[in-house]
Amino acid sequence: MNSAMTPQEFVDKWANSELGERQIYQRHFLDLCKLVGHDDKGIIFEHSLKKDSGGRGFADVYYEGHFAVEYKAPGKYKDLNAAYQQLLQYRENLNNPPLLVVTDIDNWEIHTNFPNTEKRVYKFAHEEIASDSNALKALRAMFDAPERLHPRRHAEQVTEEAAEVFRLIADNMRQWEDDDENTTQRIAHFLTKLVFCLFAEDVRLLPMAAETQEGIVTRTIQQTRRKPELFVKYMRDLFQAMADGGDFLMHDIRYFNGALFDDITVEELHTEALIELEKAAKLNWEAIEPSIFGTLFERSLDPRKRSQLGAHYTSRDDILLIVEPVLMRPLRYEWDTTTQLKAKPLREKYDKAKTKRARANALNQLLKLREDMLERIRTVTVLDPACGSGNFLYVSLQLLMDLEKEVISHPLWTGLPRPLPLVHPRQMHGIEINPIAHALASIVVWIGYIQWRFNNGYVHTIGEPILEELRGNIVCKDAVLAFDDEGSPIEPEWPEVDVIVGNPPFLGNKKMWNELGNAYYERLIHFYKGQIPSGVDLVCYWFEQARRQLKQGRVKRVGLLATNSIRGGLNREVLKRIKDTGDIFMAWSDREWILDGAAVRVSMVGFDNGDEGSIQLDGIPVKTIFSNLTADVDITGAKVLSENKLVSFQGIIKRGPFDMDEKEAESMIAADPKNKEVLKPIANGMDITRRPRGKWIIDFGVDTPIETAQKYKLPFEYVETNVKPARQKVRQAKSRERWWLHESSRPIMRGHLENLQKYIVTPIVAKHRTFVWIPKNILPDKRLTVFARDDDYFFGVLHSKLHEAWSLRLGSWHGKGNDPRYTSTTTFETFPFPWPPGSEDSESGAYQAISQAAQQLHEERHAWLNPDGASEKTLKERTLTNLYNALQVFRGRDNMKIKSSAGDFAPRLDELHRTLDAAVGAAYGWDDEVLDDDEEILRRLLALNLARA
Repeated sequence: MNSAMTPQEFVDKWANSELGERQIYQRHFLDLCKLVGHDDKGIIFEHSLKKDSGGRGFADVYYEGHFAVEYKAPGKYKDLNAAYQQLLQYRENLNNPPLLVVTDIDNWEIHTNFPNTEKRVYKFAHEEIASDSNALKALRAMFDAPERLHPRRHAEQVTEEAAEVFRLIADNMRQWEDDDENTTQRIAHFLTKLVFCLFAEDVRLLPMAAETQEGIVTRTIQQTRRKPELFVKYMRDLFQAMADGGDFLMHDIRYFNGALFDDITVEELHTEALIELEKAAKLNWEAIEPSIFGTLFERSLDPRKRSQLGAHYTSRDDILLIVEPVLMRPLRYEWDTTTQLKAKPLREKYDKAKTKRARANALNQLLKLREDMLERIRTVTVLDPACGSGNFLYVSLQLLMDLEKEVISHPLWTGLPRPLPLVHPRQMHGIEINPIAHALASIVVWIGYIQWRFNNGYVHTIGEPILEELRGNIVCKDAVLAFDDEGSPIEPEWPEVDVIVGNPPFLGNKKMWNELGNAYYERLIHFYKGQIPSGVDLVCYWFEQARRQLKQGRVKRVGLLATNSIRGGLNREVLKRIKDTGDIFMAWSDREWILDGAAVRVSMVGFDNGDEGSIQLDGIPVKTIFSNLTADVDITGAKVLSENKLVSFQGIIKRGPFDMDEKEAESMIAADPKNKEVLKPIANGMDITRRPRGKWIIDFGVDTPIETAQKYKLPFEYVETNVKPARQKVRQAKSRERWWLHESSRPIMRGHLENLQKYIVTPIVAKHRTFVWIPKNILPDKRLTVFARDDDYFFGVLHSKLHEAWSLRLGSWHGKGNDPRYTSTTTFETFPFPWPPGSEDSESGAYQAISQAAQQLHEERHAWLNPDGASEKTLKERTLTNLYNALQVFRGRDNMKIKSSAGDFAPRLDELHRTLDAAVGAAYGWDDEVLDDDEEILRRLLALNLARA
């Protein structure tokens, strides 16, 4: 090891050095090794490598896994940014060392290069090495433990902090304004300009103040934070300079343009807001993550979305699941299997050529291959037809830039002239109806573009204007319904592009009328009538429009995200149409998601005209993907069986507060026993999955005239007081006029239940598909599916795994996709029972076995749910949900914590169900081996369904 050198000796020796860069750096660095007590093992001087921008270069000093150092001659440069940009040209070819160091002897900058983190720069002057222990610690960490310089903050943290500061600023501004949509848009437009200025400053597109080496934006904010009127004056001058290119505070300002600075209005901020803005200026804007910043910033600015501030955003990883296979897969395939395969023999021919002519021919062919590949990447166009604040567009642009760089810097072209990267934001297109999100989208794309070029050493190649006009690319309008000059609905115009990707809005059909307004909703469903059903969720209209673009040849590939209810019910019709005119080549059928802070389940679907040969479902290759986003068995073609008609029904729809607590109902009956004729217990889904709530309902029957209803004095007065006012406000005339009757009293259901003493119900929406008996006197509400049967055999078949597998595959999913929905038409009326309902052989052994197994299941389960002498606390825990959660755990399908009582009974419940399943399977003539294979069960049931139909 070299003899040690003290910090003061090192500072004294190299103070005011006048030697040139090449004369000085090796001797200086060897002294640095003495200073920190490190021998020179592993240190490489002038490490030769190729530059991303072309040609060959070298890193002055390289220590693998630690750092790369770029030296500049003392006193020659105003700042070290150019040296840092040069070092960025080398970093991939140096295996991305954790630290990138630049120095001119007098000044040092140690830049962190840890992936997915905030970039941090440790700056110090030469003399500080002797006087400041932190400077010496940083130098020692370079050699011994680069991890000590890790910023400990990920890009997401910095991004969230930036969005939070601007939320506070927006709130402060809103205090002094009338809070309306115009105010919000004005605030958003102004703060968007501030955001871009802070970012431009940190990536050195705006100059530094020479006297302080601070950015001019930060300096202006600091100097005016107590003088709001001066802040307005100076920021307006800066905006004007950025709009046209010019001078600001004796600094040359580049020409930015791009429509962002068409309006140079500066809002007057109060002192509190300016103090928050000063905090924002101190953040590292170079490190923000554009793919999430736009969403967070939009929520900060828009009070209507404030409840979503703590919610999940569409993360980069989620976006990649769509963008990679839909946009990038064809490009990567062409690059990996076509361009490179053709280029390798040409490269060999070029290297071995013995004549100038042969060498020139090989060179021309090589260059053409490269240019053809680059042209494909540089001309591919992307549309997000619900682009929000630009997340999908930013990630798409970044992936294209990454691939372009990979092509440019590949060893196949070593020694050849190197082009600059030319992928550009103009390749991105977007449609967004929300003006705030629309304004943000272009800026998010531009920030992502500039950030990439800064991080890869190309920021100096950005020409002027820095921001090009993208108004024609990202437009503010309705993507699924347009109107002509007379207000009539017409086909919305989407630009012709290569790829469509995005995350259209999640809005269930039942919420569309309230959210969109009645007039718009009626026009929408009328315009698409005959193409997709009127009861679909809003997202389906984006899927249908994308399908039309495919059919017309205006796009090649599409990838969209929806809740997983797209797989079932009426929503699935749009996927069937996609299959009819093309094919689904990629899908994630059921993934966890967070929306508005709540857990939901989503599906991701990629489709084209049928050209794609590689098909993947949930990341696994399959032969085909069906319209319900499954592979292997497609049971969506199952037919409704007439034999199953008029057996299952939805419970009554009351539409108004007809219900009350049991005590109040008993009070009415005590006052007049005749009232018992119109007072009944009622059950909904929670009464089944949890504990009975003890609710009663006033039920005047089907077509009871008001004169008859009035004879029941107290019940009628209750309905007149509590129901009538609400019903007078509804749209439907029938509901307003017959306010004392339930909206839908289900007369056909009542007729089929009349001669039964009990009947079967299942919650329409529930985590577990369970069936229970309830007495005839209890009225079922709309959240229950009712089966007009009172025999154990029928109960047993419904509760078997065969019917459960069928119902899960054909059913839809509730709202945001959490729980399966049981729908009578698709899940029950298509299900082929062992015997068609009404023609069972009740004397057969199979029928008896199912009946006995079903009866045993019901009796033991009921006993566990309602043990004799149990306390109220014990009963509260004894629910079907808790019990079947325990069964899931026992079967190894979940790892949740389970109440001991449910866990204790789970093994016996499993045994009871297996006995029932075996009995039902035997009635079909199937053995246990079939029952272990859900796909085989579905295949056989489908065959039986089609045969019966």
